[in-house]
Amino acid sequence: MLHALLVINKAGGLIYNRDFTDGLAKLTSNEYLVLAGTFHGVHAITSRISPVPNSSGMEVLETDAFKIFCFQTLTGVKFLLITDPATSQSNADLATRKVYELYADYVMKNPFYNPEMPIRIELFDANVVRVARTTNA
Repeated sequence: MLHALLVINKAGGLIYNRDFTDGLAKLTSNEYLVLAGTFHGVHAITSRISPVPNSSGMEVLETDAFKIFCFQTLTGVKFLLITDPATSQSNADLATRKVYELYADYVMKNPFYNPEMPIRIELFDANVVRVARTTNA
């Protein structure tokens, strides 16, 4: 089950967040900003300390209560999916791929969107909610 989506720009700033279920504790805007910045820093550190050469960093953070899946684009934008612990890597990858396609279609192709700024595009938001409902069904 998909609980939340966060999109972090290449500088570590939160540019989009959306909750999909009541399964997560509600965070304030400031807490989401701190979460995004902290994850960005941890991701950067894990890419440097990884024993695997040319590692891109942390891809999955797994706990007893939730999982965080991270997909980083070639431009450095990170998509974080917060899911329940039973979510498989393949289901998370499929949902992330769909969200990334929506990001490319509705955000990056929008002539009024300024890169690195918060995403405030209704069509993107509506389609992300649709993907979450399909994934959670």
